[in-house]
Amino acid sequence: MDSINKRDIHVLKYFSSFVSVSCGQVINITEPTLTFCPLAKHLCKDFSNIQGKDKETIKSAIKSVIELKIKDYGFFTDNRKLSYGDVLIPYGASEMLMFALRKSVIEAAVVVCEGAGTVITAAPEVVQGIGARMNSLLLTSPIKGIIKKLKAAACRIVFENALIDQYQGVKEAIKAGYKTIAVTISGDSAENLKKLRILEKENGVKIILLAVCTTGVAKDKIALIGDYADLVWSCASFDVRQMIGPLAIIQLSKQIPVFILTKNGVDFVSAYADESELINSLDTRKQYLISNEYNKQCLHLGSFKVFISESKLPINTQSMPSFKDKNEYAPV
Repeated sequence: MDSINKRDIHVLKYFSSFVSVSCGQVINITEPTLTFCPLAKHLCKDFSNIQGKDKETIKSAIKSVIELKIKDYGFFTDNRKLSYGDVLIPYGASEMLMFALRKSVIEAAVVVCEGAGTVITAAPEVVQGIGARMNSLLLTSPIKGIIKKLKAAACRIVFENALIDQYQGVKEAIKAGYKTIAVTISGDSAENLKKLRILEKENGVKIILLAVCTTGVAKDKIALIGDYADLVWSCASFDVRQMIGPLAIIQLSKQIPVFILTKNGVDFVSAYADESELINSLDTRKQYLISNEYNKQCLHLGSFKVFISESKLPINTQSMPSFKDKNEYAPV
């Protein structure tokens, strides 16, 4: 057991590859299937001219990005920076969680942090510090420095062995007395969404379900997401766009859409807007697109000026993620 507790291994998914990190070093990258992602291109110079390149060039770019996160922000090490108050990604989950906590739309967030696993926090800057630059984290092991910093910031570490279990995390948040809780759920764990709805009803609390990291998720799990989630990040999944889009009240962005499915989801997003009343007053029987495409109705989300229009959803664009295998993704 001691040898297991002392291991240092972390696995995340980035640009469709599984990336393994140990002792602050990237030790393995699986072959990517994605060839283009507009968000990666926007955020990382290594991906600015990656489209059409061979798999080794893409793997090299992935390695460079993860190593930069380790170097500059202390990811996967005791040097991890865990407080950040600015908006990094226009429609990011951690950004929305930060604003929802700031405006008391939720009392706590249940999120995932490398080196700590499932974490409960009520601190806006901590939830953004954890998630702003983190990609889909699948497995992690304890890092004492990260756990110590999180505890000093009044966060609850649900499992000392850094297990990732968001369902148990929400149960612990309820036990701690929180009544309005938001939680991020990986698309591969979509079965937890139904369990959390049952937990919500049994305990008389409000749980905002954020379905994230949906690239490659099977259609049966996407169906569960459509049935139970409040917000859904489409990532690089064309199936999510086609199956979830028609169910949405709001679509945020065209390149990598975020779909808002419920009134609770609309209320949650309203905290991210300067014009909260405008979002709250939307007719939930209709569908709306919010993007940077000019329209006469303007609003501000996070630190970005955007526009809203009534539209039939989903709205797709040519500038979407694409894969080597065209059967895996069907662009417009």
